[in-house]
Amino acid sequence: MPTDASADLWLRPAEPGEAAVLAGVHLQSRRAAPMPDPVHDEADVTRWLAGRLESDEVWVADLADHGVVGYARLTPGWLDDLYVVPVAARRGVGTALLDLVKAREPAGFCLWVFASNTPARAFYERHGLVELESTDGSANEERAPDVRLAWPGAEPLRFLRGLVDDVDAQLGDLLARRAALTRAIQPFKTTTSRDPGRERAVAEALATRAPELGVERLERIAHAIITESLDAAAERS
Repeated sequence: MPTDASADLWLRPAEPGEAAVLAGVHLQSRRAAPMPDPVHDEADVTRWLAGRLESDEVWVADLADHGVVGYARLTPGWLDDLYVVPVAARRGVGTALLDLVKAREPAGFCLWVFASNTPARAFYERHGLVELESTDGSANEERAPDVRLAWPGAEPLRFLRGLVDDVDAQLGDLLARRAALTRAIQPFKTTTSRDPGRERAVAEALATRAPELGVERLERIAHAIITESLDAAAERS
């Protein structure tokens, strides 16, 4: 389908045999951006994308004078890839692909961007996405800091509250595990007194993961969690 941005730009679903072409787009785009070097070579990326073409929704951008110049890959609630080759920069390709993703995921979606990729972050900000959280990159293959962004969709409050619900579910699981461990520790303690130094250390460790909250707030939160876990353990003893 032609886009509003240019009669020369077409967006279409990817075809099963296009993995190698898309791998070229992927790697050209990455190498031209302020991002960590790719971990995988072209053969690995081609094999990986061949599998993604079988399971994910992938859209391709064609320019009349260049052929395939970009693609977007999405899964429910996520924009997993959006890459445009350098020769097609500033021709509306990225915007057209992003607008298509918004139309396909009207309730909203998230994505990850490397923290160093400031042009991409600025691009997404211009198009209404918001930055939600930053990490130290320990969970990605490149071990490079990254940022989670979101387009909150037609009902931003509903979408963002849905993300909060997801976090609360994880938090509930972690609190249950914390309480169970507190209960298991009690028979091995030689004293019932609290250890303020350890509790402070817990807060300081948490602050490395949640710097926005700071040590003082996290110390109060940790104190409440420990208190309630100890009380629950005492009730079951």
